[in-house]
Amino acid sequence: MNTTEFLSIATSICPERVAIVFEDKRYTFSQLNDRANRLANALSKLGINKGDRVAILQVNCNQHLETYFATAKLGAIYTPLNFRAKGEELTYLLNSSEANTLLVGQRYIDLIKLIRPELTSVKNFISIENKEDSMLSYEDMILSPAQEVVTDIDDDDPTILTYTAGTTGQPKGVILSHNSFASYVLEYVTPADPDMEERNILAVPLYHVAGIQAMLAAVYGGRTLIMERQFDPVEWMKLVETEKANRAMMVPTMLKQLIDHPDFGKYDLSSIKIITYGAAPTSLEIIKKVMEAFPGVSLINAFGQTETAATITTLNPEDHVVTGTKEEREKKLRRLSSIGKPLSDVEMKIVDKQGNELPPEQVGEIVARGPMVMTGYWGDQEKTGKTIDRDGWLHTGDMGYRDEDGYFFLAGRTTDMIIRGGENICPEEVEAVLHSHPKIEEAAVIGVPNEEWGEQPIAIVVLKPKETSTPEEIIEYCQNKLASCKRPSAVIFVDKLPHNSMGKVPKQVLRKKYGKAQVY
Repeated sequence: MNTTEFLSIATSICPERVAIVFEDKRYTFSQLNDRANRLANALSKLGINKGDRVAILQVNCNQHLETYFATAKLGAIYTPLNFRAKGEELTYLLNSSEANTLLVGQRYIDLIKLIRPELTSVKNFISIENKEDSMLSYEDMILSPAQEVVTDIDDDDPTILTYTAGTTGQPKGVILSHNSFASYVLEYVTPADPDMEERNILAVPLYHVAGIQAMLAAVYGGRTLIMERQFDPVEWMKLVETEKANRAMMVPTMLKQLIDHPDFGKYDLSSIKIITYGAAPTSLEIIKKVMEAFPGVSLINAFGQTETAATITTLNPEDHVVTGTKEEREKKLRRLSSIGKPLSDVEMKIVDKQGNELPPEQVGEIVARGPMVMTGYWGDQEKTGKTIDRDGWLHTGDMGYRDEDGYFFLAGRTTDMIIRGGENICPEEVEAVLHSHPKIEEAAVIGVPNEEWGEQPIAIVVLKPKETSTPEEIIEYCQNKLASCKRPSAVIFVDKLPHNSMGKVPKQVLRKKYGKAQVY
């Protein structure tokens, strides 16, 4: 099935149900389909054909959904851009994708005007909100005829081109097919039901694959999508209370900001029944706090990456129930730090550098295979060949291990692994110990060059408000819980750590800033 049918199915089953709540706007599924068709017809008149790239630069809004489905109906390729990107990066993304059409939100108009002379492929500039000189008007285009657009689309045709964060070198364009998303949605999402209504709140950015998956799942499921432009804890709580949201997709940073907010507890959040979290590693301390803050709510940890169109493993609600004997509780608490088990249509294993599968508890690279895996990297067969091997295994670049019961655990990126005197040190293992320290709010561990050992681990630490500590205190704490080679050789205290839009700490930024730190 191609993804355009998700909207067609929901429209036929529950046409008058509200599909989108965004600020003061409300659109039913029938209206969403109507607006998508109007936009598709307008884009077609501009010469947008199957395979063309249509880019959008804007925070979350209803136009994202309309543009995606309009583009998909034409068989064109939706290309959402990171709205935090700077001019130079946006120039690269647009020229790399060879997008011929760009939709722009009001806050980015001046930036696009500045780089417009450098954009080699964009012919159509569309202003999403206000009318702008030398740009087409989105709302004028929505006045086009509303007849259904029909294109011959294969399930394996590309539908989305989305870019990775570019932690090493330039961002990579990931090509995802209709089937990349349909394989998950059709298997794990209940289709629209005229008698059952659910309401999703979405704050994850729609240029990120996790946001895209959440959006497509909501449409196919006939769920009302309550949208935030960008995550704000108070606005999120107000929306849950007033709109009676049942489901939420969050990243760990959002959850932490939410439960630590002084106004948490002032709003009625009892309508929430399911919280899915993921897209970045989550500390056990945060998970335990969330379980306490949302008693009775089903929690799901969903793990995936851009190259897998999001979810490939889940830690399910029953895995978040910690009961039984002391030994059973300890085992379950340990598993709360895992990413769960692979989905039924996903093959996953841990391999060494030669590609040999490793037994339980041994750290290696996580590789995965299944229908959701990307087609490849845009315009880069060499990188595609290095990432997807001849047997179809995607080399994720994530280090990890599995336990004897098939639960997978992350152990850092291959590029983040610290090698000290020939010993592999997983930053996440050291970070987990640091996060258990009662004075530490957040911590990250990186390797720095060392003449004797090759590399040494150091910790960059954020203390909790009003707490004080010393490097010696932190190192001694770790000494009692970690092998000597794993304990930090230095501790640097900072006011805050950098985070990207999905809550991940970019280790390459830390290595650049602290890579020459003195170690003991």
